[in-house]
Amino acid sequence: MSERTERSEGRERMPSRHGMSERTERGEGRERMPSRHGMSERTERGEGRERMPSRHGMSERTERGEGRERMPSRHGMSERTERGEGRERVPSQRGMSERTERGEGRERVPSQHGTSGDRLDGLSVRDVRVSFDGFTAVDGVSLEVPAGDIRFLIGPNGAGKTTLVDAITGLVRATGSVCFGDQELLGRPVHRISRLGVGRTFQTSTVFEELSVVQNLDIAAGARRSWATLARRRRGIPGEVAAALETIGLTGRADQLAGTLAHGQKQWLEIGMLLVQDARLLLLDEPVAGMSHEERDATGALLETVSRDRTVVVIEHDMDFLRRFARSVTVLHAGKVLSEGTVAQVQADPRVQEVYLGHPVDAGPVPSGLEA
Repeated sequence: MSERTERSEGRERMPSRHGMSERTERGEGRERMPSRHGMSERTERGEGRERMPSRHGMSERTERGEGRERMPSRHGMSERTERGEGRERVPSQRGMSERTERGEGRERVPSQHGTSGDRLDGLSVRDVRVSFDGFTAVDGVSLEVPAGDIRFLIGPNGAGKTTLVDAITGLVRATGSVCFGDQELLGRPVHRISRLGVGRTFQTSTVFEELSVVQNLDIAAGARRSWATLARRRRGIPGEVAAALETIGLTGRADQLAGTLAHGQKQWLEIGMLLVQDARLLLLDEPVAGMSHEERDATGALLETVSRDRTVVVIEHDMDFLRRFARSVTVLHAGKVLSEGTVAQVQADPRVQEVYLGHPVDAGPVPSGLEA
């Protein structure tokens, strides 16, 4: 039986070979029909949607090839799409995990200081060499940085400290092996190394000075978000950004332009930008250069805080800062490891005293004013 109106908006309900169909004169007819899976809806616009039970759960498939299937898994609720970009959100020991079918799964978990990876990893450097036109800047450096360590790299100018960090982060070609956890870093492009949880700062600040503090952090956090998420209007400060603001002590300056911050605060903002990127290995190049005593103390406390669930490597020349906050020290000289150990062990090493003072010292600590 059909019903039609003079406004051309009539609707006709009629039986079909599948079930009861509704068609309208606007060409937007909809047909509801049972299928072998469940109840299907198809429209004349070619945007039909079919809801069906599957062996996993309730599935939605559309005629545009963008079907999505929501299913319980052994971890939690999974979404899979016909485009092969399925994503599974699963609870883990430390928080909510996202894994994708493309093998680029990652785990985003809340921590005391922001979001970090699913485990705490150390850094292993084996026989790393870097040469420039016949000059060897890094000559067979090997070192082990345990997970959660605050390792200071010191040495005279030209010792190879920054070049070693450049090799670890993919900025220069190097031979040998650099592993963060179970991941080999050498040979990977810079952005791939960053996605493995490796972040660094440089000697000069790289914040966006014409943007606010929170905008800087939000941009840094966006490096791991999809384009659809980036395009979505914010209703508030994302959780990882708010956590980073609290950790670096800039919550009260969230809306202040980064260019108006004090020098030390800009360095803290850069560290915060690494935290929101889920960096689990922080490589910091002279983070307290030019800071006041109060800023140095605050920076040291910040390093101790973030090292609770991250590994930190610091290139530094400030020996007083080193003595207060370093857990272990590696001394580089002429591209090679000269000495390694605790602060006391390194200070007592005659080779280190000779490099810094020009001659060995029989007894006594290195003078407090000594700079690397």
